[in-house]
Amino acid sequence: MGAPEKGLFSVIEKLKGAAEQEVRIVLLGLDNAGKTTLLKKLASEDISTITPTQGFNIKCVASNGMKLNVWDIGGQRKIRSFWKKYLDNTDLLIYVIDSADKKRFEETGQELSELVLEENLQGVPILIFANKQDLATASAASDIAEGLSLHTYRDRQWQIQACSALSGEGVQDGMNWICNSICNLKK
Repeated sequence: MGAPEKGLFSVIEKLKGAAEQEVRIVLLGLDNAGKTTLLKKLASEDISTITPTQGFNIKCVASNGMKLNVWDIGGQRKIRSFWKKYLDNTDLLIYVIDSADKKRFEETGQELSELVLEENLQGVPILIFANKQDLATASAASDIAEGLSLHTYRDRQWQIQACSALSGEGVQDGMNWICNSICNLKK
């Protein structure tokens, strides 16, 4: 009877270890893209009063048996130069785009392409949330992906996910992709 117990014990230990897996995620994007709203939605917090992030927010979010430590860094132009200081040991990057702000697509694309070149993000998976899909003027996620030339990112996994941080639509699909990507990397 000792052998089966040991087998069961090792399975329980593996499951326990998987449940305690911690993941470091950096959440970036231009100001007013909806990063903090998205983070508060993930943490099941009230989103009725959101103010611009002047520095950073950190939240621990449990998803699919993982503890996700999410760093939400402000997106104002004066703060963006500090983004790279937060990239050490990043397991995954979430980049949020305001799908309805077509005037800033070039600017957000430039910021994303510079991030992809950062040494600390080499090979790090990227989830791009095409946020604010609830607005009538929002561009489709597929159009944004094409405009940002995401297909050229061949050194990493990436996914673009249409979402609305306000309603929560599409957010869980993105979180599922994150958890699957992290599990695949850890194998």
